[in-house]
Amino acid sequence: MLIEEAKEVLRLEAQGILSLVERVGPEFEKAVNLIMKAKGRVIITGMGKSGLVARKISATFSSTGTPSFFLHPAEASHGDLGMVKGNDIVIAISNGGNTPEVNMILPLLREMGAKIISFTGGLNSPMSKASDIVIDVGVEKEACPMGLAPTTSTTAALAMGDALAVVLINQRRFGRDDFKKFHPGGSLGERLSSKVRDFMLTGERIPFVPVGTVIREAIRVINEKKIGATLVVDPQERLVGMVCDGDLRRALAKHENVNDMRVEELMTGSPKTVDEELTTAEALGLMELYGITHLVVVDRHHRVKGLLHLHDILGREEFRVNGAYSIRR
Repeated sequence: MLIEEAKEVLRLEAQGILSLVERVGPEFEKAVNLIMKAKGRVIITGMGKSGLVARKISATFSSTGTPSFFLHPAEASHGDLGMVKGNDIVIAISNGGNTPEVNMILPLLREMGAKIISFTGGLNSPMSKASDIVIDVGVEKEACPMGLAPTTSTTAALAMGDALAVVLINQRRFGRDDFKKFHPGGSLGERLSSKVRDFMLTGERIPFVPVGTVIREAIRVINEKKIGATLVVDPQERLVGMVCDGDLRRALAKHENVNDMRVEELMTGSPKTVDEELTTAEALGLMELYGITHLVVVDRHHRVKGLLHLHDILGREEFRVNGAYSIRR
């Protein structure tokens, strides 16, 4: 009985994947061409189990030549939309296409100029209507006996993501030597086993303003340093807070004019801090846990020593160690 139940689950999930084969057509080809022509990155979003699928697809893309990262849809509306640029492509994943957290951010992403590709079985759903391209990943039946737990549907979405990733590998002529650069023993493995001190911004590269600074000046520093935030410090250079793009957007939603406000009126008062001896893998875990992109490095007196950004762990266009560019992708 137990063995037959397991076999039935595998049959249902296999059938779910096979049912996608005949539905791969012009929309899939459009998605490939859109990604190949894109100047930005592929950002993948989804909530719950679909979010886990999105993370895996994003990881596959990143390790095979298509720059990508996962965007948590709930965190996006609390500041993480600042990670998105107008030349990015967004892949949104939702079985029914009715996930509120995803549907809330899609119009905002479109306003920013990003193109939207959806993986969904809800072809007439709000998500589909907000998308430029719709990839049908619908399944007839979930393997869950109650039809509630995403099983066959998440397997189908993951398989479609793999299909897209492999086609892109071939289109980019991504080879074995390229693959090695992004895996343990290559640059990514080296980065994640390094210490925070090797990658944190230091000295003049740290964006900071003193307590009492007006927002107009804080924005100038944010624009100048180009990492989407500035620290707020007291006269002894002890950390007081942080102002990021999300803080500014939330303030603008409440106030008509924020330029002459003081930074302490809208800053995040207790930004997450780390020790410089932490590994970058551990720092990355903290960023994932708290849904943030910055970690402040402080000494035992809470004075600022450095600032670590997510992109400096994962790599920007090049691999940077304290500002020295040494490994080119």
